[in-house]
Amino acid sequence: MTESSEWLIYRGAGEPHGGIDRLPAPPPWRDFASREAAPAGADGSQDRRLGAHRHLAELHRPGAEELEMINAALYLRRPLLVTGSPGAGKSTLAHSVAYELGLGDVLRWSIVSRSTLQDGLYHYDAIARLQDVQIAAQGARGAAAEGGGTAAGAPGAVEGIGSYIRLGPLGTALLPSDTPRVVLIDELDKSDIDLPNDLLNVLEEGEFAIPELERIADRLPGGEAQVLTADGTRVTVRDGRVRCRAFPFVVLTSNGERDFPAPLMRRCIHLELGRPDHKRLATFVRAHLGDEAARAGDDLIAHFLERSRSELVAADQLLNAIYLTDAAAPPSRDRLADLLIQRLDRPR
Repeated sequence: MTESSEWLIYRGAGEPHGGIDRLPAPPPWRDFASREAAPAGADGSQDRRLGAHRHLAELHRPGAEELEMINAALYLRRPLLVTGSPGAGKSTLAHSVAYELGLGDVLRWSIVSRSTLQDGLYHYDAIARLQDVQIAAQGARGAAAEGGGTAAGAPGAVEGIGSYIRLGPLGTALLPSDTPRVVLIDELDKSDIDLPNDLLNVLEEGEFAIPELERIADRLPGGEAQVLTADGTRVTVRDGRVRCRAFPFVVLTSNGERDFPAPLMRRCIHLELGRPDHKRLATFVRAHLGDEAARAGDDLIAHFLERSRSELVAADQLLNAIYLTDAAAPPSRDRLADLLIQRLDRPR
């Protein structure tokens, strides 16, 4: 094997070998093994990335305009709509506020084209409940045939309906509490055309109904049901409605791929972040990869900034390039970095 190919794990030679043993540890944001020691998050990835987000939150130093708009949203109890290019620090902003003000972990709702308002508020597993009712009924018939008891209090009974309801990130943030939770509604511009309008009433009123509980509230003890939250705890919902006491700090992010309706814009404080500078990118790299990697990748950061003036590139790509060129030490470092940092827009 030549010196120029020493970093290669897969060689493409058609000959089996034990090169996989030389594969270094994964980058922190792709370390799936770390989840074994961490509690499961609502979206399966939140806890894995929490450490890096917390470090970013500690290092985050907002500019004057950013600081003013964040505080305006806090004072006015209005959602903060943050727009900017990928890697501008939109998500970090939410984690920084939660960390500094002691508001707990950020509740994250990642938007895709199929996302609906109900996804963010709650999920009712009607199929699982039906299956449990059927199993309980079969057990009751068997017990009756043997002269035994009934299936009262079985999982499918009215009293147990809360076991089939789980609040989403936004629904959890709207639970009544003395201090606000922070909820990140990430990449709202990826949604279909209806979701921004569907959010209006919930964000204005700070409450929502769970019809499955409203219909049977008079049959529940005290009108109360125990449901799961997005972060895995059980809470009481009364009369089928969730009403906040402290309006959550809601951060809506957008990469600027679409315009939002005027009614949503009217209800939000709008902050537009410019392209990150060298200092902010170095902080981003340091939070994920450490001081040494940030120093070693200083030239790649500078090259990334130069390219970002005329191309759409993302900070995640920069992280990939710095990690790989540091961990693998390939001979063609600059060429490999350019291959990893591919422009996300089409050349004009």
